[in-house]
Amino acid sequence: MDVEGLFPEVAPLRRQALRLHPRAGGPARQDSSVGGPLLWPAHEAWPVCPEHHRSPMVPVVQLHAADALGIVPFPAGCDLLQVLWCPRDHDGRWVVPEVHWRDAEGVGDIREAPPLPVEEPYGHVPKPCVVHPELVTEYPSWDLADGLWDALEPRFEQVEAETGWDYQYHLSTAPGIKLGGFPGWSQDPEWPDCSGCGKPMDHLLTVESTEADAASRLTWTPVEDQGVAYEGPGLVLGDLGGVYLFECRTCPGRPYKDRFDCA
Repeated sequence: MDVEGLFPEVAPLRRQALRLHPRAGGPARQDSSVGGPLLWPAHEAWPVCPEHHRSPMVPVVQLHAADALGIVPFPAGCDLLQVLWCPRDHDGRWVVPEVHWRDAEGVGDIREAPPLPVEEPYGHVPKPCVVHPELVTEYPSWDLADGLWDALEPRFEQVEAETGWDYQYHLSTAPGIKLGGFPGWSQDPEWPDCSGCGKPMDHLLTVESTEADAASRLTWTPVEDQGVAYEGPGLVLGDLGGVYLFECRTCPGRPYKDRFDCA
């Protein structure tokens, strides 16, 4: 369906995103992965939770720049993105994430990951998965300005009545774990501002509980995956919600913040 032909007002708002399509497997530490082993330098301490000081963080996403397809700019001298989080319960938060950028060639000797926390909640530690990056075009859903939504709503309803395709679920933002694009909000957006410069931060990564629900599966399942059953990372975040990471790409140190919501 030609989204911009139906709703030309959203054309200037288009963004590209990279869906990772994680599938349970045996990724090596040199691979891009979800929940897989990390290329972590032996001389660098393994991250621990700032709230649970003896609780080691667990790998969530590792992505090489070559697999990111230019969706987000990597810092100068870096070609590897690593995201970890503490899977234990926190006051008002499901997980506490950390974002690391590094030069893969400069890692040297490798540090083995510590054992998983004994107290890990169900569904907070992703199973090791290989990734199958897919480039997609997105348009704002929950992030669409109220005035523009009101203006387009009659056409949204008309298209849905004629085709069965809902703009929000079928034609705007892709579900699942993805880099860039728009956050996969399940509720009203809570877009953070940078504490340093005060400007809105850029969306870096969405980590959702499921690859797609019954509604979004209709249009967001790749042709190669039609009718294919496979095991994913097995995440259960809140009521099948998601964690969203944002960053400031202008302030030194690439500061980041996280948000989450329930489905």
